[in-house]
Amino acid sequence: MQKNFEEKIVIVTGAAGGIGFAACQKFLSLGARVVRVDMDQQALENTAKQLGQYDERAIEIVADMTLTDDVEKIVSTTVSTFGRIDCFFNNAGIEGVIQPITQYPEEMFDKVIAVNVKGVWLGLKYVGEVMLKQHSGVIVNTASTAGLGATVDMVAYGASKHAVVGMTKSAAVEWGPEGIRVNAVAPGPTETRMMRSIERQRNPDDPDDVHVQYAARSALKRYGDPEEIADLVVYLCSDEASYITGTIIPVDGGRRAN
Repeated sequence: MQKNFEEKIVIVTGAAGGIGFAACQKFLSLGARVVRVDMDQQALENTAKQLGQYDERAIEIVADMTLTDDVEKIVSTTVSTFGRIDCFFNNAGIEGVIQPITQYPEEMFDKVIAVNVKGVWLGLKYVGEVMLKQHSGVIVNTASTAGLGATVDMVAYGASKHAVVGMTKSAAVEWGPEGIRVNAVAPGPTETRMMRSIERQRNPDDPDDVHVQYAARSALKRYGDPEEIADLVVYLCSDEASYITGTIIPVDGGRRAN
């Protein structure tokens, strides 16, 4: 896939997180120019240091994907700097809290929906405008296995990822005739900060036990690595996946096969 990404322009949101960072590394290693976006400035700076060998091909933008002005800034900066947008990994998201439906805090529900639904939609909206003018481009949204079934005590997160699935399919059908492909990856438990948070919330006294139980539910009996999710993202953005659009692909070690 080396030739596919030489000088390609890629935007990655949630770029300081585990999956986002792994995707940035892979795109950069394949010759792409990457716009790394995250709302956590310190985390963005820290991860930038780990990509030192790619300094000349990566830029960082601190932005909140729930704010229209910020999303417009990402897009306008990318286009003014590089001239186009070839790939967009629409990846930013949060997990919220672990609470039953009747006890779920309204403020947290609104926050999760804002980041995971509105933020994904704003990314589609403004990146999509550029890609429609180009008549080309590839978008990969981050859904979740939580968007493919029930998620006990995580109503906002589950609802938000079901929404990502729906937006992915709608955008794929709407923009396919314009040469734009839109897919989603649906990770299962992955070795990231988010899963550490979920484990601690599920069992503050023994989060490692939650890890063991979650891993046991997959056919492979382990969590995924961020790099394994990133591999699929890169493939979906490549020319090798030119006939794939509107798909939601689980990356869960066989979790949903059980």
